[in-house]
Amino acid sequence: MRALSFPYRIDQTGRTATVSADDEVRELIEQLLFVAPGERIMRPTLGSGVGQLVFAPAGEQLAATTQHLVQGALQTWLGDRILVESVDVAAEEATLTVSVRYRVRLTAEASTVVVRGEV
Repeated sequence: MRALSFPYRIDQTGRTATVSADDEVRELIEQLLFVAPGERIMRPTLGSGVGQLVFAPAGEQLAATTQHLVQGALQTWLGDRILVESVDVAAEEATLTVSVRYRVRLTAEASTVVVRGEV
């Protein structure tokens, strides 16, 4: 099964780009992490709220808060599609790394998404 790629783009054949079901889940996780609550008009609670932490001092408290926000958002918005096995957050200097290990419920395939951002 194929799904539309996000962000929307045209592929090399001139058609709408599509992705596999597993890649779609990866893209959904990345979207959820980068969307701020209130940003989507029809879904005002969609998002993780991680963007609000951009000016917080890096450290254990930032890592714990980020882990809590990400875990909650994934369970709320993607809990029917994935089983979250772990959310690991590392704050080193000005870089925050979020690693999400999950299993796709439909295929039982395990995968990991790693997202890095500057704080």
